[in-house]
Amino acid sequence: MEPSSETAPSCTVAVISHPLVQHKLALLRRARTPTNEFRGIVREMSLLLAYEATRHLPLEPVEVDTPLERTTAFMLSGKKLCLVSILRAGNGILDGMLDLLPSARVGHIGLYRDPVSLEPVEYYLKLPEDVAERQAIVVDPMLATGHSAVASVDRLRDAGVADIRFICLLAAPEGIATFHAAHPDVPVYTAAVDRGLDEHGYIRPGLGDAGDRLYGTR
Repeated sequence: MEPSSETAPSCTVAVISHPLVQHKLALLRRARTPTNEFRGIVREMSLLLAYEATRHLPLEPVEVDTPLERTTAFMLSGKKLCLVSILRAGNGILDGMLDLLPSARVGHIGLYRDPVSLEPVEYYLKLPEDVAERQAIVVDPMLATGHSAVASVDRLRDAGVADIRFICLLAAPEGIATFHAAHPDVPVYTAAVDRGLDEHGYIRPGLGDAGDRLYGTR
């Protein structure tokens, strides 16, 4: 089946169907892809997803001297980005995005999912002091139940951040519904919207536990 955004329950979900993204996603799904390759592919995909998610960034004209003459060019204007990683698996995406956006500030939100309730439990929070003046991109490989994504955006709203986007490798319809019920104005960028969740809250068909596959812990 061709990748499409039609399976997503909200128009604020952008499914990135670029051939390179879809090819790399197929490699991530394969159970036999080893840890080192998995980590490298996630980094490459992160750069491609970041490219799509930053199309909105404002530009301003600047005068530059080329080797031949002076001309008007365009550069990013105002305060730049803050990339916010949901620990631990979000760091796999963060690394690739920093390749593209090396001047971005970085924040971390530590959450783990209670195995019974599936609700997020926060254990760490560190954001730049001027985060309220920046546009934030929250990164996590999976949007499964949606609870961690909601909790993370809640914390950014509490910190005064107005412009927020969410990037993930995979999403489930249940997670999208939960997320947009809480934050309908926050767009989601993903490589695919899968069939749904199993009884343990894992995305099916999915790609397994992204954190374990990134760091070889299982």
